[in-house]
Amino acid sequence: MAPERLFDTDAVYAEIEDLARTHDEASAFRGALVRLLLARRKAGMALIEEAFTARPFDARPTTRAYSWLTDCIVVTALHAVKRHLHPLSNPTEGERLSVLAVGGSGRGEMAPYSDVDLLFLTPYKTTPWAEAVVESMLYVLWDLHLKVGHATRTIRDCLRLGAEDMTIRTAMLEHRFLAGDAVLAGKLHDRLFNDLFQGSEREFTEAKLAERDSRHEKQGQRYMVEPNVKEGKGGLRDLQSLYWIAKYLHGVQDAGELVGLGLFTDEEFAVFARASEFLWATRCHMHLITGRPTEQLTFDLQVEVAARMDYSDHGGRRAVEHFMQDYFRHATSVGDLTRIFLAKLEAENISVAPMLRRFFRRTPRLRKGFRVVTGRLSIADEDEFLSDPINLLRLFQEALRTGLLIHPDAMRLVPANLALFNDELRRRPEANRIFFDTLLKYGNPERALRRMNELGLLSAFLPEFEPIVAMMQFNMYHSYTVDEHTIQCIKVLSEIEHGDLVEELPVASSILNEGVNRKIIYTALLLHDIGKGREEDHSVLGAQIARKVAPRLGLKPKEAETVEWLVRYHLLMSDMAQKRDIADPRTVRDFAKAVQTKERLDLLCVLTVCDIRGVGPNVWNNWKAALLRALYRQTRRAMDGGLEALNREQRGSEAKRNLRAALSDWSARELRAETGRHYPPYWQGLHVTAHVVFARLLREVTEGKVAIDLQIDEDRDATRACFVMEDHPGIFSRIAGALALVGANVVDARTYTTKDGYATAAFWIQDGDQTSYEADRLPRLTQMIHKTLRGEVVAREAIKSKDKLKKREKAFRVPTSITFDNDGSDIFTLIEVDTRDRPGLLYDLTRTLSEANVYISSAVIATYGAQAVDTFYVKDMFGLKFQSLSKQKSLERKLRTAIEQGTKRALS
Repeated sequence: MAPERLFDTDAVYAEIEDLARTHDEASAFRGALVRLLLARRKAGMALIEEAFTARPFDARPTTRAYSWLTDCIVVTALHAVKRHLHPLSNPTEGERLSVLAVGGSGRGEMAPYSDVDLLFLTPYKTTPWAEAVVESMLYVLWDLHLKVGHATRTIRDCLRLGAEDMTIRTAMLEHRFLAGDAVLAGKLHDRLFNDLFQGSEREFTEAKLAERDSRHEKQGQRYMVEPNVKEGKGGLRDLQSLYWIAKYLHGVQDAGELVGLGLFTDEEFAVFARASEFLWATRCHMHLITGRPTEQLTFDLQVEVAARMDYSDHGGRRAVEHFMQDYFRHATSVGDLTRIFLAKLEAENISVAPMLRRFFRRTPRLRKGFRVVTGRLSIADEDEFLSDPINLLRLFQEALRTGLLIHPDAMRLVPANLALFNDELRRRPEANRIFFDTLLKYGNPERALRRMNELGLLSAFLPEFEPIVAMMQFNMYHSYTVDEHTIQCIKVLSEIEHGDLVEELPVASSILNEGVNRKIIYTALLLHDIGKGREEDHSVLGAQIARKVAPRLGLKPKEAETVEWLVRYHLLMSDMAQKRDIADPRTVRDFAKAVQTKERLDLLCVLTVCDIRGVGPNVWNNWKAALLRALYRQTRRAMDGGLEALNREQRGSEAKRNLRAALSDWSARELRAETGRHYPPYWQGLHVTAHVVFARLLREVTEGKVAIDLQIDEDRDATRACFVMEDHPGIFSRIAGALALVGANVVDARTYTTKDGYATAAFWIQDGDQTSYEADRLPRLTQMIHKTLRGEVVAREAIKSKDKLKKREKAFRVPTSITFDNDGSDIFTLIEVDTRDRPGLLYDLTRTLSEANVYISSAVIATYGAQAVDTFYVKDMFGLKFQSLSKQKSLERKLRTAIEQGTKRALS
């Protein structure tokens, strides 16, 4: 595009002269000037956006065009202000002014709504004339809706402040003369490089590296699923930091000069350029979509950016998932480049921290073929090393064994020689031995796996792993890409093995302490999600892949069979614990029959714990831990004592004995009355602590009143709410509505009816942070529940203003699935509703069931980000299961209608 199409300087200057002739007043001229420049800027922005929309990956010409248009606006504003608002016919030596772009503006890379960073440079103390020019110019730029970062300084100020503040120094590193006194700008350039930058290279480098580490810690992992494109790990700021350091050290004016300096190879710079182009394109689209300087790539933006960049749904995956996989692959490339670049600096003795490490650490003895270069593991003879490609695997084994970081030259060998891996090499026992040594022998396998993955070696050795590399899971549940999730799971397993999580994970720790087949559990974790991203069920497909991969990795037939089973059923324990009522003996019996052996139970328990903890930093909690522990221990008990030991009568008798012991101060008559007023399901569904609470509430409740007891259950990160009231239809739904109004998330609930006409209901609830309510919030919670149950607040109406979804949550698609299961319980029908989670969902479902005369005994609530799986244990009005297909279809239609209406309201 011709520059004059964006901004015709001669024509604009001519129009400014016309404005000066027709507007005598300064304020009138400035207003007319703003209107003129605003129209020109708007037209130029529209042209750039039009061209960018046609070629949505062309970031470099786009960012240059935005920068050039902004330069034109700034220079024109300065021209108009100096010529018509503050003319100076005979300036003195001190009345010189130079305008420079600094920071991103100085680099000449700008997104649509980037800040405009300007330095107004004066030779001495700012004169009244210069002050007036700067002030008038800024008002013009602000009226143009530009966000301007500015400073007015002398050269001496720049040097002093740059010495004190690394942010100011970095901004000035990228200064670029725009207009005014060019000689003055030239003097600043010389003084900066000669007096400030020279001799402080190590200080600047260390500061930028510390700044990078701090930024990464604040923003989170590179693989976080809502990354910050500018500040996040693997983002634009990381690329810019490389360029800043190179410019500071070597005075480069373009990133391409990094090749000539030997900091990057041609191939590595091509990766740098592609990553930069992709990240800048993404950022520009984000700015254009939101109309503001947005840097966080939120879920809703991901969908829109993917559409603007012409991604499409295919292969069983959404367009947004393909786009985000590309994003994370580029972010990974940035991480690789950063590592290589910084290691090069260390080799040149520019980075001081590694030197100190080398000073205090003795060099370990190395195996043949390796040597230490500047404190890092390197290769003794490249040709000899590559004569056996297995040495590429051995490189990571040796790095773990010695604790050394890998030298950049050795790292570069890996991606350059991946073609040496073939099926014959993958089947060699020696290759498998080295790989399993890396996993099992040295204590921190995730470090080696992550490097192997980022350099492509893991996919070369295990081609089935390649499709999940950088694969984004577009949901609110998983915090990481699939490959990073897998590595996080293995990290958790290693931590459990080394006794780091005994207090948090006592069961898994004791299992590993007693001993399991480590090769099986590590292989199963490595492969458990390998089937993701295809149209088939990833557990089924993963098991098929495991059937081929496990023998190739050298596992014995029995070991391979166990790995295949674990991959196929890796969600079984999680589903049973979170989606079924563990208090129902049938749940434990069915699970025990599926698992069959103690070995499988132990392995599956450990895998499940690692899988859940590897999902994200806030997913695991005491509620999930308690559910898994209970299921594991009851299944172990059933396996040891026989499945016939799991029966309701035995549990009921034991529960009554426990209650009598807990209420030793009650009379025998009172105890007989209490143990005789409840039906059998009550006794096997609750712990004795709840039985004690209900006994006391029932003794105190009066006709027409509601008795409530709220207790914090710290062991489960939940608050237990017990209710006693006269029984009538819809109790479950009314309580669910009351809890929804106070923002409580129900995770488990069960209701029972006494023989003398009372309803006893126990709900376990959490707040928005998936933890129990604080004690000081319980009185308000109790008050609102009372109001709702008394009818003073109508939940159905009040909840309409509270169940809206946040904007970033609206992009998720969760298809609704409703299933009826008459085999999962001896006396109840299980209705499982899998749908889009939202506030008020449980209330809508329970209200619908209540209106259909369905009795709800219990509900088990599981949420996975935007997905909710609510399982109801129900009977019909005659106390029977829903065996009739027509009744099931009728109920399903009513539930779907309630879901659709609620979802429509939440999205509005």
